[in-house]
Amino acid sequence: MLASGSCLLTDVCDQLHETSQKINVVNRLSRHLEKGTPASAISAYLQQMKKWMPAEPVIYIDDSDIVKPDGYKFKALGIVRDSSESTSTKNVYKKDYHVTESCVLTSGNHPVSIFSKIHSSQEKDYKSANTITFQAMEQGAALFGKATFAMNRGYDDNKMFLKLDDLNQDYVIRLKSNRKLLYHNKWITAAEPRNRRKGKIKTNVFYKGKDHQAYISHVKVQITASRKDIYLVLVYGITEHLMRLATNKEIKSKDDVIRVARTYFSRWRIEEYFRCKKQMFQFKNFRVRKLKSMSLRFPS
Repeated sequence: MLASGSCLLTDVCDQLHETSQKINVVNRLSRHLEKGTPASAISAYLQQMKKWMPAEPVIYIDDSDIVKPDGYKFKALGIVRDSSESTSTKNVYKKDYHVTESCVLTSGNHPVSIFSKIHSSQEKDYKSANTITFQAMEQGAALFGKATFAMNRGYDDNKMFLKLDDLNQDYVIRLKSNRKLLYHNKWITAAEPRNRRKGKIKTNVFYKGKDHQAYISHVKVQITASRKDIYLVLVYGITEHLMRLATNKEIKSKDDVIRVARTYFSRWRIEEYFRCKKQMFQFKNFRVRKLKSMSLRFPS
């Protein structure tokens, strides 16, 4: 795949330089894919990745999709809303699969995958997308013992906070504006502290490929999920609207607040990882039809 720059079996065959006919090589590779990835191979991969990670790893979990608009013979192909083309007044639905990915930055600041799964609600015995996300969380906790999970506002869900508390993991999660918080013994939305707190800490953060000047504040709050004390970090100046980050990491100083904000903004690297995977290896262009053949099955 590296040599061919493609996930298509026919392209991979060209780089094997075997004397057998191409159709026979493709059939052989297809049969191996249907068996799934050997647990021993995945375990060896994860242990090698672990050697490249910093002492305090940050795990990024995000979802993407693989659209197959003309696919008719792919197994368990679902129909979902295409967020890239849908608007506030019009929903566009396409045939596709979901992809849940978990990445960690190496000590050299390079994103590598520790969990990757293509899934569909049309699968037999399929439970939910949350179940797959929980598997990714469990994988990270099992591999590192303790890590920080950085996720966007699509994961602002009580179930996510409770799961991470149950696994005894740290987190930095961007909140939606309507998230309910307990602040000074009063329930408020995450949008309300905007006018009460002003950014007192000035720092630079790297976001979407550019350096930005940000102003940051923080307050202690509780969320509806666990009623445990956490911190709400408010980030001004990056986007048109105030950004709200929830974290259970300890904050004792100005540097701690900046570290939390930069942890979240480093999440942009998983977006770059997805783009690289789709553009360099034609990830969306695979032709195998069974889900078991499509993605690595990381052991739990």
